Amino acid sequence: MKHWFTAAALALASLAVHAQAYDGEVMKIDKAQTKLTLKHGELKGLDMPPMTMVFRVQDAKQLDSLTVGDRVKFDATKVGGAYTVTAIRKM
Repeated sequence: MKHWFTAAALALASLAVHAQAYDGEVMKIDKAQTKLTLKHGELKGLDMPPMTMVFRVQDAKQLDSLTVGDRVKFDATKVGGAYTVTAIRKM
């Protein structure tokens, strides 16, 4: 069990290193699927051009304070092959 915690800690540390803050606008909120549609500029750290796309959200509670149209600053990374918002805050 001790090794599992070590692996989990390393994985979380890796996520923190690769996450980067980006600007976006909330276009749709899907609490049931824990997903968020964001219109964003270029995401250099993820090698992605400006677009509107759906992200998974790491913590469903992050969706509670958001409404469509909010301007946000968000951190995102790729987790298990899915683009995932790891932190989000209103601007």
